[in-house]
Amino acid sequence: MHTITLANIYELQGLKSEALEIYKEVLKKNPNNADAKIAIRRLSGMRKKFMTTNEQMRDFFIKMEDEVEFKEFERWLLKIWN
Repeated sequence: MHTITLANIYELQGLKSEALEIYKEVLKKNPNNADAKIAIRRLSGMRKKFMTTNEQMRDFFIKMEDEVEFKEFERWLLKIWN
């Protein structure tokens, strides 16, 4: 059963796409659910804002070879989540 609680858990685990889909399902069942509406707006905005950046950093992450690159990736993560 898809609930706001499950979507919240997914979101906290970093599974943003999965959480977004659950929020959408919740909203279909209950179009007045304010929590789902807010979450969908928030996550949809994040996806648009970071879509190309995420793809670039994913590729960078896959190809990281040393501590310097790891630190650069870590700084990027801290920047987007703060």
